[in-house]
Amino acid sequence: MSQLKPISHLDNIPSTPGKFKLEKSQPYTHRLRFHTSLSKLTLWSSFFLVFILFYYVLSSPSPSLPSRRSLNDSWGGPSWEKRVTRSAQRRSSHGLTVLVTGAAGFVGTHVSIALKRRGDGVLGLDNFNHYYEPRLKRDRQKLLERNGVFVVEGDINDSSLLKKLFDVVAFSHIMHLAAQAGVRYAMQNPGSYVHSNIAGFVNILEVCKSVNPQPAIVWASSSSVYGLNSKVPFSEKDRTDQPASLYAATKKAGEEIAHTYNHIYGLSITGLRFFTVYGPWGRPDMAYFFFTKDILKGKPITIFEAPDHGSVARDFTYIDDVVKGCVAALDTAKKSTGSGGKKKGPAQLRIFNLGNTSPVPVSELVNILEKLLKVKAKRKVLPMPRNGDVKFTHANISLAYKELRYKPGTDLETGLKKFVRWYLSYYPGSGKKSSW
Repeated sequence: MSQLKPISHLDNIPSTPGKFKLEKSQPYTHRLRFHTSLSKLTLWSSFFLVFILFYYVLSSPSPSLPSRRSLNDSWGGPSWEKRVTRSAQRRSSHGLTVLVTGAAGFVGTHVSIALKRRGDGVLGLDNFNHYYEPRLKRDRQKLLERNGVFVVEGDINDSSLLKKLFDVVAFSHIMHLAAQAGVRYAMQNPGSYVHSNIAGFVNILEVCKSVNPQPAIVWASSSSVYGLNSKVPFSEKDRTDQPASLYAATKKAGEEIAHTYNHIYGLSITGLRFFTVYGPWGRPDMAYFFFTKDILKGKPITIFEAPDHGSVARDFTYIDDVVKGCVAALDTAKKSTGSGGKKKGPAQLRIFNLGNTSPVPVSELVNILEKLLKVKAKRKVLPMPRNGDVKFTHANISLAYKELRYKPGTDLETGLKKFVRWYLSYYPGSGKKSSW
């Protein structure tokens, strides 16, 4: 990339010796530069002020979330503490003790089960909000319980609950997956994103900085932080200052907040930028999920095309591959260096892409679903709206491979075959006679 030449008053000095004469137009030029700089400063100051006001006004619990009172009523007491302790019990002295937030979510469920099955102590935390059908989250909770993972029903913004959990269990690691997901929903309920993704994350970090010993933290960022970046594949070194959605902006804010707590308090923090995760027990708001639902019901599906009539593509990443990346991040996380809220030395701070590094056009996703479902989709192609979505995502995973030995091994058709098998089992009677 070519570097811009810095503007300087030295630019107007003649290259040959002699008396310097100020050109008549120069005072106006300087005034123009001054006013331009002042306008930019005012613009950014206003933006910052609006953001702070937005944070304080909208970080209160969203009406769609369970109330704090109702959540508090579900925890505490000897029986509850016994369940917490049992779930967090490790099977070996070398195992981890992990608090998984968002445990009843898609990724949270799979990560919790993987950790528990290998002998780690795992405790889940989830508020079971109604962003998508609660039944699916409750069924994931039952799946977790069958695998020995207890999920505490509570909100990450509840400091009293978090402190209580740390009083009962000395967590060595936090797998922070709780978040308000979805790019388009941010246009309908922006406050929920600030409440969960910013205020909730800060609350987690505030509690972690104060406990002794401090846990290492691995948390879910997003590929959405790359926003309008046009350089592909996306690398962790690329610019992430052009978010295309509020969701992306809150995740970018999370990365900056993580840097701050690492720098001031010595918290060991690893961020993971997920790229379009899919698979069994997935989220109903994801395209592969609702495409499957609508194709089977004979409803038309909308496929967006880019402004240049090009394909919209995603780096679809199968859940099992993402879980391996999450577990590797936990295993390689170094200890935090703070004590009593004070930093004792430099602490680890990392960010990784977890993708499949093989973008597939959405139209090809539909082709594969048609093949697996044996049903012809009713396609409706429309221009991509300005709702926060981006044209493509493509992960450079060389850093994750080097540091985590992360190597995805599931192609889209193989992964979708497993998803479809689960979907037809979970939603019996959803199958439709072949229309081929």
